[in-house]
Amino acid sequence: MPTDNPSGVLFDVDGTLVDTTYLHTVSWWEALRQTDQPVPMATVHRAIGMGSDKLLDHLLGPERDRDADGRLRDAHDTLYAEYWERLTPLPGAADLLRACAERGLRVVLATSAAEHEVTALRRALDADDVIAAVTSSEDAAQSKPAPDILVAALDQSGLPAERVVFVGDSVWDVAAAGKLDIPCVGLTCGGTSRGELAGAGAVAVYDDPAALLATLDDSPLTRST
Repeated sequence: MPTDNPSGVLFDVDGTLVDTTYLHTVSWWEALRQTDQPVPMATVHRAIGMGSDKLLDHLLGPERDRDADGRLRDAHDTLYAEYWERLTPLPGAADLLRACAERGLRVVLATSAAEHEVTALRRALDADDVIAAVTSSEDAAQSKPAPDILVAALDQSGLPAERVVFVGDSVWDVAAAGKLDIPCVGLTCGGTSRGELAGAGAVAVYDDPAALLATLDDSPLTRST
């Protein structure tokens, strides 16, 4: 593949490559309960994929008293950190990254997780040998559904938007990609349904990384790039 016209795949990580969506759900649910702001767990789950700023606006309303936001984030981070040593990649995750790299695609982790969380996620994936670039929350002024983290991923990897596909597990991933006209492939392994992902604009939907890997050469990852 010509080096002056590179192609690549941007991957969300939480819920897409590593099985963390429900861990974040439980951690936010408990953090909200501890601050006497209970929210049903199903409602929390549907907000996962946003950064903490937009997630709290979504769950508690933008006009809320924000004095407790720091406590909420700290409580979530403390609760979620208890799982770090047990984080598990989703089926086929590392193999999918390696298969993309073998086909000459630059593999980029476009995550808005905090830097300390990124370290735990990368350790769980164990695929650093094929990863060209990795973002974190420090790279984005706004979280998804704003496209800032995808812009940062493109900048860090040297990839043009018209030569990439984004893979994510939430409607917020699809929305962020759409703002840059980047095709988004959806995975249902984060708990969002096929219908919701397709309805949000995903160009294709698969069960998990293993299912995408099984038809990789007929997928948008290779066709579009």
